[in-house]
Amino acid sequence: MKTVYSASHLPLVSVFKSILEGCGISCRLKNEFLSSGMGEIPPIECWPQLCVEDEAYEEAKGIIDEALAEKHLQEWKCDSCGEVMEGQFSECWKCGTSHLL
Repeated sequence: MKTVYSASHLPLVSVFKSILEGCGISCRLKNEFLSSGMGEIPPIECWPQLCVEDEAYEEAKGIIDEALAEKHLQEWKCDSCGEVMEGQFSECWKCGTSHLL
């Protein structure tokens, strides 16, 4: 197994686990409960890791890289009311219209 993604917080890693599983890629979390070892072990070594089988690594890495791409975080303009929204929002705060990525 290869580590395809690692972050300091488990919820971040869990999001990508859900994305990969939704794409049909089997994966598992590693170091899920190792945060208590920080201090004795370097902090970055305690971070949760998302691992995939070797043959799925390239596809999984591509999916994660695409999800992290800046294009998903660019501002967008609501088609219904014209309000400009920050990229992290998937719905217009003013009228509730969904933004299709």
